[in-house]
Amino acid sequence: MAIFSRVRDIFAANMTELLDRAEDPARMIRMIILEMEETLVEVRASAARSIADGKEMRRALARLDELQDSWTEKAELALSKEREDLAKQALIERQKAADMAQGLRAEIEQIDETLKAYEADIAKLQAKLREARARQNAIATRLESAMSRAKARELLNGNRTQDAFARFESLERRADLAEGQADALGMTGPKSLEEEIADLKAADKVDEELEAMKAALRTKTK
Repeated sequence: MAIFSRVRDIFAANMTELLDRAEDPARMIRMIILEMEETLVEVRASAARSIADGKEMRRALARLDELQDSWTEKAELALSKEREDLAKQALIERQKAADMAQGLRAEIEQIDETLKAYEADIAKLQAKLREARARQNAIATRLESAMSRAKARELLNGNRTQDAFARFESLERRADLAEGQADALGMTGPKSLEEEIADLKAADKVDEELEAMKAALRTKTK
């Protein structure tokens, strides 16, 4: 059956080797998981059909067992009435039911064996699927980490970062120049001759006013 062939292919597949050969490991792991999920659905559906078939066969087997008992009773009744011919026919019908029941039992045993195989395959497929999903998470984490490192390196070594730091240096130079100009405005150089003479005149005027105030105070005191 095609489904068993697909299951065997999945069990035989070496996931590590497949990923190593793949140009896009992330895409390959997604395809593997999808294939496993679809196969698992098909296996479960087949198992469900086998379970239904087994239940139907068991009901039919129960009816055949009842039919055999019925033909046995009829054969006994015919013998009790000294109708050996009818008893013989009843036994023939009972044998037919017994043969059919034997065939059903063989089919039921085969279905039970198939269900055991389905159960084992489902467990293995689930384990493979868990492994594949774990690999998928690991690959996603590695890819995310690699992209983050690449972005960080691009940020540190890229032209945009270098241009930004160059602009910072230019702004710092402009700030230094502005501060220098402000400091220069606050500086005072040596006074000229006229400025020194003017300072002397101002000092004399202050002294005269001070003496005048002292004289006025003395006058008020007297």
